[in-house]
Amino acid sequence: MSAALDGPRLPASGGRANGLVVFLHGYGADGNDLIELGRQWRALLPQAAFVSPHAPERCLGAPMGRQWFALSNRPPDDPAGAEDRWNGVVKARGAVDAFLDAELQRLGLDDSKLALVGFSQGTMMALHVGLRRSRAPAAIVGFSGMLVGEDRLKEATARDARGAPPPVLLIHGDQDPLIPLEAMFVAAEALAGAQVPTQWHLSLGIGHGIDAGGLQHAGLFLAQALTGRRG
Repeated sequence: MSAALDGPRLPASGGRANGLVVFLHGYGADGNDLIELGRQWRALLPQAAFVSPHAPERCLGAPMGRQWFALSNRPPDDPAGAEDRWNGVVKARGAVDAFLDAELQRLGLDDSKLALVGFSQGTMMALHVGLRRSRAPAAIVGFSGMLVGEDRLKEATARDARGAPPPVLLIHGDQDPLIPLEAMFVAAEALAGAQVPTQWHLSLGIGHGIDAGGLQHAGLFLAQALTGRRG
């Protein structure tokens, strides 16, 4: 049985929530690492609630942190490493889906009011889960991550009430030493090939992290997806 997730929350600043933004943190961090992004997006999304669950497993590489799945020591282009990542996202998906269902039910919302925002390993989870929900979320944002199983996108059947897949925004630093910038372009090409509408933003001079430009771009993307506002 999947472990129940929990983590820090920010209620909607403008009254009753009519949107939900869920952060999925990176390897070795926990939910506290990303929840502050919600405070920075409150002006753009005053009626969105934010939650950042802790991943289900303790992280051997960072004992105070968490992981969605164990990292492979193999290089990104090693097929065995790709299989390890695939097995990892598949194993972790159940806990994330259950958490999303519970949070949406708690707020009286459905997937059309849900946005997933991942960082690094959390981006792997956001893309994997969001593209396979029974109903498409309003948006998926991935910072500094990669698409796992780009050859398995026939499974990416999440669609909204109009039959459209969820829009995706990928953001990556051009100086990222952990996950190469090329991973963003590989993901964007694969998603486009699967008819998933995808935008990307390059953060110049940024390593494995999030800069002000990327944060602003993502906030505007979420505002458009959740409320129809462009800023």
